[in-house]
Formats: sequence, C-alpha cells, structure tokens
Amino acid sequence: MLESTTVARNYAEVLHSLAQKAGDAAGWGTLIEAVAQAVSTDVTMRRFLESPKIAGEQKRAAIRRAFASQLPAPFVKFLEMLITKRRQTAIAQIATEYRAILDAAAGRVHASVTVARPLDAAGTESLAAALSKAFGATVVPHVLVDAELIGGVVVRVGDKVMDGSVRKRMQSLRSRMLGTAR
Repeated sequence: MLESTTVARNYAEVLHSLAQKAGDAAGWGTLIEAVAQAVSTDVTMRRFLESPKIAGEQKRAAIRRAFASQLPAPFVKFLEMLITKRRQTAIAQIATEYRAILDAAAGRVHASVTVARPLDAAGTESLAAALSKAFGATVVPHVLVDAELIGGVVVRVGDKVMDGSVRKRMQSLRSRMLGTAR
C-alpha cells in the first residue's frame, strides 16, 4: 500500500506541475477527480482500462477520442502516459494525492471528527473554527456520528488523534481509581 501511495503521489506531483504551467491547478484537480469518478462508476470504462487483453495503444486512442475535445492537451497526454506506464488503475489514488497537494498549498487540512450526536451547521462551523485555531491551518471537518462516545469529540488529523470523548474520560477515571485502590 505504501508503495502504491508513493507512486500515486509522484504522478500527482507531475500532474500538479503540468497544471501550474497551464495556470489552473484547481481546475485540473476537478478534472482528475472527474476522470477518477468516471472510472470508478462506469464499469465498462474500468474494465476496458484494466483489461490486459486490450493493447495500450487501443486504450490511449480511446482516451484521445473521448477527451481530446473536452480536456487540455497536456492533461490528455498525462492520461495517455498513465496507460503507457500501466498506471491507469491508480487514477483514483492520484486524484486523492492531487487533492492533498492542493490542500497543503492552500494551508488546508482534513480532520475526521467523531461526535456522539449529529451537529447542525452552526456547530460544524464552530468546530471548524476551533480546530483551525488549534492546528494553525484551515481545518475541513468530516463529521461522523458514533453514539457509543456518549459525549465529547474525537479528532483525527493525519496520524494525530485528540480524544476528548466522555468514553475516554471515563476509561481514564476508571484506570486511576483502580490504580489508586491497589
């Protein structure tokens, strides 16, 4: 998995470099995500691109026909290069890594936030503001609900976990009580 992530990251960096030369890094992010979405949802397209029985030139020609009039030429050449290098199955990972590059450039981080009850829009905005202040970057919260938390919040940003849940506090209290009782 680490190797495929590294490979996807390398291709995403190449794509980002091409996008910067074209002056449209955000637009190209939308394009690679749309292509990734099309590949993941269109079974025929996915099977066509993944099939070892179909020659690379046939795949590249199909990509040219499908996208040449709709997408920038360097973007289409990038897709063709993925096929040449047999990396077309990594398009979704490349899109994810590209989004991470754009987020890093914009000073944005994504946080997985687990709460006990659903938050309304104001609660989500307040949470985003507090997390942005704590992390010193714009935080985009992805809120998940887990009733087992009882209350509080668990925040994951990358490999950092901040557990402010009532469940965690109760476990800590229990450990301290049992530790002191001995």
